Amino acid sequence: MLLKKIIEGIQMVKGKNISIINLKNRENFICDYFVICNGNSHNQVYAISQSIERTTIKQLQKKPWHIEGLKMREWVLVDYISIVVHVFQKEVRLHYDIESLWNQN
Repeated sequence: MLLKKIIEGIQMVKGKNISIINLKNRENFICDYFVICNGNSHNQVYAISQSIERTTIKQLQKKPWHIEGLKMREWVLVDYISIVVHVFQKEVRLHYDIESLWNQN
């Protein structure tokens, strides 16, 4: 249910290229999923992260454990412990390419 509400929060403000990486079967990994998306500007990255937080609080009464990157708004991390959301600006996402890193076997 949390994963679904996170996706809804991203979609409400037109977050792009949503990717979900299932990490449940990884040995000694600290979370179950990475959710990765991007926005087209600093303002949209901020809006996406805020929409995720508002949606999960309103609909599930679930606050993130930790949020970082709001000041720079290039890569915001929203941590729900079992799910970690990465909200990037498009260029920053392409540069770090964390999907390739974590999708490797």
